[in-house]
Amino acid sequence: MHLSSLNGRLVRLRPIVASDRDRIIEIRQLDAVARWWRGNDLGREFDDDMAADDLHQFAIELPNGTVVGMIQFGEEDDPDYRHASIDLFVDPAFHRQGIASDAISTMVKYLFEQKHHHRLVIDPSVENTAPIACYTRVGFKPVGIMRAYERRADGTWSDGLLMDLLVTDQHPSQVAAIARP
Repeated sequence: MHLSSLNGRLVRLRPIVASDRDRIIEIRQLDAVARWWRGNDLGREFDDDMAADDLHQFAIELPNGTVVGMIQFGEEDDPDYRHASIDLFVDPAFHRQGIASDAISTMVKYLFEQKHHHRLVIDPSVENTAPIACYTRVGFKPVGIMRAYERRADGTWSDGLLMDLLVTDQHPSQVAAIARP
């Protein structure tokens, strides 16, 4: 599937390319990101993710071309459970500037309007409170706690917060469309 760039108010989301490798790995290695996005071999992981057909990754880019993060989505295509999931990270030097909110809002719009999903999910650690506040501002709602959801670097397990956003949360006129079998 060929993905094109998506333009937000503050950022452009463009498909990840091989030349993004060093910058994406650099951001992933920052302590504030690595705490939530662990990995042992980030180079191999980058290559594997680029080759994956079921993972769609975008560089989060400022108007001047600076890559400040990555956002990705995956899709469940079973018609009875169809939805998309979103994950992202942003270089901490660019936090609290509306970049993550704009990237998420831009991706949400694409997934609802172009990919015709009716439900989106995101699953931060319950301890990762700043992103939870960001996702809430975009419109995601807490659904529940997933206990012992994710392994930490020290081998212990942490809880995750499942959050979702329905197209009807943003576009109430879509109620009839999602009710159809």
